[in-house]
Amino acid sequence: MNQPILGCIADDLTGATDLANNLVRAGMRVLLVIDAPDGDVPLDADGVVVALKSRTIPAPQAVAQSLHSCRWLRRQGVRHIYFKICSTFDSTPKGNIGPVIEALMDELGCPFSAVVPAFPDNDRTVYKGHLFVGDVLLSESGMRNHPLNPMTDSNLVRFLELQLNSASRRKTGRIDYASVAASADAIGARITALRAAGVSIAIADTLNNGDLHRLAAALRDDLLVTAGSGLAIGLPAQWGFQASLTSAQLPPAKGRRAIVAGSCSAATNAQVLRFLEGRGSAFALDPMHLAAASIAPVEQALLWAEKCWSGNASEPLLVYSTSPPEAVRATHQRLGVERSGELVEQALAAIARELVQRGVGRLVVAGGETAGVCIRALEIDRMRIGPQIDPGVPWCYAAAPHLPLGGVHLALKSGNFGSTDFFTKAFSYLDQPAKAAP
Repeated sequence: MNQPILGCIADDLTGATDLANNLVRAGMRVLLVIDAPDGDVPLDADGVVVALKSRTIPAPQAVAQSLHSCRWLRRQGVRHIYFKICSTFDSTPKGNIGPVIEALMDELGCPFSAVVPAFPDNDRTVYKGHLFVGDVLLSESGMRNHPLNPMTDSNLVRFLELQLNSASRRKTGRIDYASVAASADAIGARITALRAAGVSIAIADTLNNGDLHRLAAALRDDLLVTAGSGLAIGLPAQWGFQASLTSAQLPPAKGRRAIVAGSCSAATNAQVLRFLEGRGSAFALDPMHLAAASIAPVEQALLWAEKCWSGNASEPLLVYSTSPPEAVRATHQRLGVERSGELVEQALAAIARELVQRGVGRLVVAGGETAGVCIRALEIDRMRIGPQIDPGVPWCYAAAPHLPLGGVHLALKSGNFGSTDFFTKAFSYLDQPAKAAP
């Protein structure tokens, strides 16, 4: 039994699967656990990813959960800690990214942390400290309308500075693109210069996967790194791992197929629309109906599902609360952001649990918050990572003896990820043999 090399702390569940996906594709055996256990357990894996639900909770709670996870991972013998953040830097001027970074630096005694949010495979790049989504600045993308963390500033150096504790006197800076594009040695020299200038936390410019590999080489010995999932494509090779044909194999899939979508991102809105245009069977949840009668819409959705399956048991079904920005704003004005989100999450979690009890063995969940509540409703505490569907989105498998089929295959999709036809193509990937990453 090998001792894990890498311990990862992810601030949401879809981000955790996104990170684990890239590590597996690069040849590591990865265990994903939901929250850090209280006791020590044997870990036969090269990397361990702890999935938290800490992205949008109050910063002190996010710090406490992250520190608990870090201490648990260190007791398991990991040599490196990877704080996984969203590639669109989802947070507010008060946190939670900055406070967690500082708490981990204090815990580990680290004088410096590089921050590498970019994920070029999903069109997230950083140049001169500014985050781009495709060809537009983050502040001009759909993230400006995010219901919980609207991102209106693309300058991550400036934005992160706002989140730091003024008492710590830590400064932010930038690992410039000239250094990143040159070599790992040039990156190391730039970090040395930043530290000499009093910088403790630095955003790395990153435009392509070659940049990620050079950054991985430069940061391979660091005790703490902060990054999106992109950096994970390069780190395993630094420790001698190679892509494997068997690293993403899962048990054969069985059971009914369903999709639960709670994200209101532009990408998920497009995926829902594409599914509807293809005449897929779908049930829309309205937060106002949930507020009026929280149980009835859930029961209606389940009765609708049974009726659909009575005609075609293999038909994939979609239950969604996904709405365009104007509809989300109207709901928030009437119910409030917290109340409307809580109603939808509770309803979707109850529906996901009951669908699996009714024989769903292949479940797609869209949205980080939605994925977190659904997994907890299913009482799943760990998963194996399987084949990639789209960049950042793999199939996973959770063995769970308390479920009717003894386990369930899951695709937990970040709201911003996936091609427009994701909901229609995802299920076909379970029938294909695993392939090594290119």
